[in-house]
Amino acid sequence: MKVLFSRLGALLPGRADLVEMGRAPRRDLLAGLTVAIVALPLALGFGVSSGLGAEAGLATAVVAGAVAAVFGGSNLQVSGPTGAMTVVLVPIVGEYGPTGVLMVGLMAGVMLVALAALKAGRYMRYVPAPVVEGFTLGIACVIGLQQIPNALGVPKPEGDRVLVVSWRAVEEFTRAPNWTALGFAVAVAAVMLAGARWRPAVPFSIVAVIAATVVARVAHLDAAKPIGDLPAGLPVPSLAFLDAGSLGTLLAPAVAVAALAALESLLSASVADGMTVGQQHDPDRELFGQGLANIAAPLFGGVPATGAIARTAVNVRTGAGSRLASLVHAAVLAVIVFAAAPLVSQIPLAALAGVLLATAIRMVEVGSLRAMARATRSDALILVLTAAATLVLDLVYAVVIGLVVAGALALRAVARQVRFDLVPLDRGDHSAEEHALLAEHIVAYRVDGPLFFAAAHRFLLELTEVADVRVVVLRMSRVSTMDATGALILKDSVERLQRRGIVVLASGIRPGQRRVLESVGALELLGGGEYATTPEAIRGARGVLEEAGVLPGGEAR
Repeated sequence: MKVLFSRLGALLPGRADLVEMGRAPRRDLLAGLTVAIVALPLALGFGVSSGLGAEAGLATAVVAGAVAAVFGGSNLQVSGPTGAMTVVLVPIVGEYGPTGVLMVGLMAGVMLVALAALKAGRYMRYVPAPVVEGFTLGIACVIGLQQIPNALGVPKPEGDRVLVVSWRAVEEFTRAPNWTALGFAVAVAAVMLAGARWRPAVPFSIVAVIAATVVARVAHLDAAKPIGDLPAGLPVPSLAFLDAGSLGTLLAPAVAVAALAALESLLSASVADGMTVGQQHDPDRELFGQGLANIAAPLFGGVPATGAIARTAVNVRTGAGSRLASLVHAAVLAVIVFAAAPLVSQIPLAALAGVLLATAIRMVEVGSLRAMARATRSDALILVLTAAATLVLDLVYAVVIGLVVAGALALRAVARQVRFDLVPLDRGDHSAEEHALLAEHIVAYRVDGPLFFAAAHRFLLELTEVADVRVVVLRMSRVSTMDATGALILKDSVERLQRRGIVVLASGIRPGQRRVLESVGALELLGGGEYATTPEAIRGARGVLEEAGVLPGGEAR
């Protein structure tokens, strides 16, 4: 326990963070203000999409954004509600209700802190790029489909499968079209997409949302349903949602939320590092900060949060250099919550749907997808499977499926590297006649690469097909790794050859391989593994031939 607390203590903010925040405060203030303007419609939209309402999205952006900015491991990361997390939360809301989501967020936060203490952040680098790309593509599709009911101006149909809900919303729209809502959604999305190409630095999302709100109010368009009343300020912190009896049933959703928060936050922090020079995030501290953020957000009625790639990218592009920018972003949103809640409540839901539709479209990097699909067939398969699983199943299953398939394909590729080559015997100091006689009765094979469970059976087939000889010498100095399965297969192969009267010797067995071979009882079948070099093994094979009478015992050596 003492070690655990010492590890957590090492993740707390230090003096260096304060020094960094004081280097260019004006630039960070401007960046934070810009990010807040971009984040406002996204926070509202993701709050509505999650099922807990726009106020939950704002509370998350303010509380989680501030906590993660102080305690996180990246100077540039911006945290808050995200589309990926919304995808996970929708079925949780449907099954457990709003209080279940708050409890899940708190549990996920505790798990993230535990992962930070266990130094699990470093394992993010083992997630293959095709899994990340497929995951992102699938999320973009799900976010876009989730917006269809609000974009069409119809009540959200029953169901927890996004494809089914979207189809039912389209059917409802065909029966009673709401062209006003559809027009707002399409117009906002078009302005955002066109504006991003024309002037990337301008926050066209807030411009489009303000314009849509003004048009809806001035023209008294009842078909453009607004968000509704928002509380003027953050709710008082409360633990009323805590229910110890539900811990067991909420454990699986909490694991899913924690896994997604870790994956998306570390991915976002890595993207921020890649966009700058001299910045390097601390993955374990980032998990710690996200854990504290997800513990704090539910206390104020917020949904689980993660690092947000889009807002982080805006933060970097507008010149942020320290975590002060992220703090300013949270502070500006807090001011909006307290001072402008009545105005925000008039934003049409269809306009927010347009914002999220444009966000989903911009998440898809066509160039990256094309490059990944062209790289190898394995990469293309992993990408497609991960994206399809994200759309049809859920995000955690999608990542697991992607990792399992990627691992299986990687094992197959590594297994194919093992080589089993027949090598000629060195003439050494043997006469031509003796060398020819030895070559008739001794074969030497060089084993290259890993001899483990994925490659061992091919090795068995090739070794047991050896022609009629008296001695087989295995040159094992180039075996890179061996597991118990490989050792057992080798033992089986040797026993099969011995039943045919063939003696098997080995040379160059490494200490690690020796332990594995001894553990399964294979070492004694290989002449005890006493031959350090291949020439020594050949001399041992010559002795076997002399004992069998194939070579005269008195021949010159």
